[in-house]
Amino acid sequence: MKTARTSRLNGEYQKEISEIIRHLKDRAPDLKGLVSVTEADVAPDLKTAKVYVSIYAKDEAEKLRSFEVLQENASYIRHQLSQVMRMRTVPAITFLWDGSMTYGAKMDELFKKINEGKKSDEN
Repeated sequence: MKTARTSRLNGEYQKEISEIIRHLKDRAPDLKGLVSVTEADVAPDLKTAKVYVSIYAKDEAEKLRSFEVLQENASYIRHQLSQVMRMRTVPAITFLWDGSMTYGAKMDELFKKINEGKKSDEN
């Protein structure tokens, strides 16, 4: 069960990491596309944090390269986070894919196909 404190921290970490990534694009030119931090899940002991990201890029190779750049710069992001957050410990960051956007797009396509099938049956 998440406490109110960890819920607040999750929101703060999500907001701050998103801002740091925005500034990271100047430092890392390989970071391309639209990077969205969809969720941050900080462990109750504040030692680790899972950060879920969604990347919208022009192709799959660019998306994968951007994700690699995020993983390579996790320690830099943690350091920048320690400058912003006034806490004794800043968790080690692990970036994970958030597949909810892809799943949602796939479901939209399936619903469109179902609706097209119903329209052709009505005619």
